[in-house]
Formats: sequence, C-alpha cells, structure tokens
Amino acid sequence: MLDERAKLLLKALVERYIADGQPVGSRTLSRASGLELSPATIRNVMSDLEELGLIVSPHTSAGRIPTARGYRFFVDTMVMAQRDPRALDAMAQPTLAPDQPQKVISNAAQMLSSLSHYVGVVMAPRRSSVFRHIEFLRLSEKRLLVIIVSPDGDVQNRVLFTEVDYTQTQLIEAANFLNSHYAGLGLEEVRERLKNEVEALRSEIASLMQAAVQVGSEAIESRDEVIIAGERNLLTLSDFSSDMGSLRKLFDLFEQKAQLMRLLDVSSRAEGVRIYIGGESQVVPFQELSVVTAPYEVDGQVVGTLGVIGPTRMPYDKMIQIVDITSKLVSSALSHSR
Repeated sequence: MLDERAKLLLKALVERYIADGQPVGSRTLSRASGLELSPATIRNVMSDLEELGLIVSPHTSAGRIPTARGYRFFVDTMVMAQRDPRALDAMAQPTLAPDQPQKVISNAAQMLSSLSHYVGVVMAPRRSSVFRHIEFLRLSEKRLLVIIVSPDGDVQNRVLFTEVDYTQTQLIEAANFLNSHYAGLGLEEVRERLKNEVEALRSEIASLMQAAVQVGSEAIESRDEVIIAGERNLLTLSDFSSDMGSLRKLFDLFEQKAQLMRLLDVSSRAEGVRIYIGGESQVVPFQELSVVTAPYEVDGQVVGTLGVIGPTRMPYDKMIQIVDITSKLVSSALSHSR
C-alpha cells in the first residue's frame, strides 16, 4: 500500500506524463503535485515507486514514466474510484438517432473516434441463428445454393458443394421437411435434432440437411463483426508515429480483427466500463496500447461491446466518460429502433 504522499506524487507524475509525453523529473513533479517537499524527499519517494514497479526511468532521461502497473494503480484507485456520475450529464451532448442497427453501430464507431481522437471500435450485435425459411436451388451438378431467411427478414446465401447430385425434387423435399419441422428454431438445435432423426430420413436427404444447417450456422457466425473508425488518428500520435514497426503491428490488429473480437467478447461478459492496459497481460498484445470498453444492451439484454483504442498515455477519466455515454446512447437507439 502507498501512503497519501506517494499516491499524490504518482498521480501527479501520471497526469503530467499523459499531458506532455515526456519523462517527469523531481523538480517538475514538485511543482505539479503542489506538495512542499524537498527534491531529496521526492527522489526517495520516486525510488520507492520504482522498486514497486509503478514507474521506470528510461535510460535516456533522468525523469520517470509510468509502467503498465503504474497506469493500472492510477486507473483503479484514482480514476475509477473517484468517478462522478454527474460528469456524464455534463458531457451527454452527442446523440444517436434510432435507425437501422447497422447504421447505429457505424455512427457509434465514428462518434467514439471523433470524441476521443483515437480509434473507435464496436462489436456488432450477435445475430440470432433462428431461421424462418430455407430453400435450396440447384446451380449445377453437385453444386447448389442454400437460401436462409431469418425471422427479421435477413437473407443469407451460401453455395454448397455436395457428394451427391441432388435433383430439384429432392431439394424441394428437403426444404419442405426443414421448414415444416424446424422453422423458428436455432440452427444449433436443428443440427442436434437431425442427428437423432437421421434414421427416419433417407440418408442422402439427411446428409443434405445436415450440410445445409452447417453452412447456415457458419454464414451467421461470420457476420459477427467489428466496426472500426479512426485508425488514421494513431498516425498523428508521437507514441506510435516514430516507430513504424509498432504502427505496422497495430494496423495488422485492425486488419485481422480476430484478436479484437476476442477482447471485445471478453468485455461483453463484464459489467460497466473495463480498461485493458497493454503490457500487463496477454489481452492487449502491445505495451503502448490501452483499450477502454463497455457493453451495450437491447431491451436490457447485453448484445455487444464498444470501446476506444489509444495509447497507454491516454486521459483515462475522459475516455471512461466517452465510452460510458456512447454505450448508453447505443443501447437507447437500438432499443427504440426495433
């Protein structure tokens, strides 16, 4: 545990480093903290903070900068613990109009980016795997089109290659069976039921239906997506712009999205705003990067996550407010657009 003096000095150091991006020396820290302490006393406290792994001295400077552990201590004890809900009301000027869900999500990513001046990310709501109607269309020998219609009218088309050359009559028979017995069920449940009922069906028709359910599930899962806005904002930040290797890794992260999906998926199971600081775990793979996230809801049910990606040297109190407000706006817009 830190005493109050050490906490105040750490707070002043982190805030000064966030503002300036330069290692903080004892003289600057004395002025920034407002404490009447001798330079020797400040150096002793700095040495203690360094031993605890909260700050570090870059080899090129006599000043200190926060470590991932220092940022975490600062965020947990001095930002999250002292949040004022009324500050959200003062900021709540942006609006998101109820609209098509995809447009709400896209607008939210842009809003996060423009308010933060970093990168805005939104994981689109998970799509229901329930189907209302299915059709098969023969394209050529052993090649057919599977058409799946969801309850809200969303249409998915997938080409399916089969081992058997089905006639159009067989395709109609399979579609009729699926529509009459399974419409309104999730595709995973249909798949399980088909396993048990395979004896009652002709084997080639059963195989076709199982293959169709498989590609249908994959089609719906592949539409879980991350909307990203403002990647170019990182090009203007000194934290990244001087290191092309870091920039390349960052843009690979945005390009591939799989790592982002995992991070946002973890966040969706948490309550409220979460902060992931690079270098403290495997969750965020880059030391220079932090992610602030919050889940959003539709009619009280968590359906996705959104957040801001920026440097570890970000103003966390402001980012928390931006992410918190945007999650509430998205929840409201999506709940009223149904």
